[in-house]
Amino acid sequence: MAVAGCGTHAVQILDRGGAVVAAANVLTEIEWTRILDGVSTARAVINPDGDCCNRLGRLSTWAHRLVVYRDDRYVWDGPVTGISWSLGQVELQAQDVLAWLDRRVIHENKTFTKVDLAEVAEWLIEDGYRPDDPGHSVQVVGKAGVTGSREYFRNVGQTLDHLSQLAEAGIDYTAIGSKVLLLPEDHLVAVGRLSDADLPDGLDVAEDGAALVSRWVVVGSEESGAIGEYGGVDPYYGLHERYVEMNEITDNESATEAARARRRASLPVPVVVDTQQVTISPLAAIDVPSLVPGWCLDVTSASTCRVVRQRLKITGLKVAETAGNGDTPGAESVQVQVAATGAETP
Repeated sequence: MAVAGCGTHAVQILDRGGAVVAAANVLTEIEWTRILDGVSTARAVINPDGDCCNRLGRLSTWAHRLVVYRDDRYVWDGPVTGISWSLGQVELQAQDVLAWLDRRVIHENKTFTKVDLAEVAEWLIEDGYRPDDPGHSVQVVGKAGVTGSREYFRNVGQTLDHLSQLAEAGIDYTAIGSKVLLLPEDHLVAVGRLSDADLPDGLDVAEDGAALVSRWVVVGSEESGAIGEYGGVDPYYGLHERYVEMNEITDNESATEAARARRRASLPVPVVVDTQQVTISPLAAIDVPSLVPGWCLDVTSASTCRVVRQRLKITGLKVAETAGNGDTPGAESVQVQVAATGAETP
């Protein structure tokens, strides 16, 4: 049985062609994250030794990639987006492979008519990377199960913004290393269990009242005149309405499906469980590299007044390790954020 353990990290810096530019022989701090429907980050602090200083002094943002390994397993990859050189150390900030899509626009006109949203998302990703591919792959874990009609125009809108709009209509995405995963919002496969014994310092359970919406109205492109709605007065929460424009939608049916997906994510009030600054016990029966946003954890906790016994979707992960010093030993912390799916723990 896998356990969280106390991982040891290593990093490499690669150029655009994949060649190793430098390896961090003395890595004093490392932090990497994963996030659902967004761009994750990593941070590494290196004490240069030997000719490593010269190599690190020639690094440039976006021209080089930071690659992170935990116990020799590849866990994170993405472009360096910030560098700070100071006396005796170099600090690197990086974002995952999706960051490039935030700097790409649509490259050709494209129309989709009543297709699964996973097909649309895959096209957006491939179109974004096509003119200058940093090295990526796409894995469709499962179809969205939501169909829609969409229209995109060359040079109009950032690719990542379009992908984020789809994520609000029935499809999820995340980056693991250089791979982009696409999966349905109702993906409920569990990769482990957590109980109060695995969280010795407790956890935080919160309701996000600002996210409550009982009725959505979605308007498509002006040319199509598309409009859709879903929901109404909830007998428990009352009426909470939101209006949103999604200019890529071209028919009423697609607008209604988008409204339905948004309502599904906003009613009942979203509940989030966060381990915050509390690290998961090294003895917890989970495999840290398998904590991928979009998959689930079965969480059982009675440590707060809000008792939790649910299968919860992983929405974020943060792993950090410090090397320590003569007085303080180094340590790894693993923090996870999960959100309600509506499924009970088996």
